[in-house]
Amino acid sequence: MKKNVRKIIRKRYTDKEDAYIYHGDARKLIKKIPLNSLQLIITSPPYNIGKEYETQTSLEEYIDFQKEIIESCIPLLNENGSICWQVGNYIDKKNGEIYPLDIILYDIFKKNNLFLKNRIIWYFGHGLNSSKRFSGRYETILWFTKKSEGYVFNLDDVRIPQKYPGKRHFKGPNKGKYSGNKLGKNPSDVWDIPNVKANHVEKTEHPCQFPIALINKLILALTNENDIVFDPFAGSGTTLCSATLLNRKAIGAELDEKYVNIAEDRIIKAFDDTLKYRPMDKPIHKPKKGSKLTYRDDNEDN
Repeated sequence: MKKNVRKIIRKRYTDKEDAYIYHGDARKLIKKIPLNSLQLIITSPPYNIGKEYETQTSLEEYIDFQKEIIESCIPLLNENGSICWQVGNYIDKKNGEIYPLDIILYDIFKKNNLFLKNRIIWYFGHGLNSSKRFSGRYETILWFTKKSEGYVFNLDDVRIPQKYPGKRHFKGPNKGKYSGNKLGKNPSDVWDIPNVKANHVEKTEHPCQFPIALINKLILALTNENDIVFDPFAGSGTTLCSATLLNRKAIGAELDEKYVNIAEDRIIKAFDDTLKYRPMDKPIHKPKKGSKLTYRDDNEDN
């Protein structure tokens, strides 16, 4: 085991643990976390669409709840820190109208003097189908920083291979020199990462699970080793697992005991280096023409 991890549920928070999973309301845990102590807050809150782990409320009540959580989290960030809020869409069941949650929540962050650095598009190939509109295949991550300059951003840690690695300048003062960064190129703000469905190696009982590759990229770029990462809606513990794998400290809260138990099991495996996950740099599988597919998502397009 890389570190000493202890099961801590319904107990007083301390800063001695490398990973802390709290069974209960995030608002109670937030009050125990020291101000300015976190480097990164990253989460995917319930979308208020009636999943088994959430109680659907009106859109107005949902926004008020999100505002309360966001505004209580911001003071926990240190001056170089970031907050990443990953959301999809709220769908009105009465008329089928879509409300983009990232646009709705943007003003809450802005009114609290945060700076939007990217609106990251997470694209994935499989999901629920729709017969009355185009099927949704992306979600968004709002990345805000506490200050406009001087925040942590480790671009070199998340660069991807250049499309033309040997390309050189054709003319001008740099003629003959490499035209791209030898460490790779900026991955841009559109990320093509498979979501956790069907026989994905990371699949648990949680119906809306983060892929570790998505969180790894954010943690590598926005934190340094031994920094503290917090997820107020921890779910199956993906954020905490990712932080553990990358030698960061992890804090999370989750209401559902079933998911707390799943998260704890996954965190321990992360400490043991036995957790199975899809690597960040693994290419998207594209079957050869004429080959038989060995995988089919239950919600794949017909």
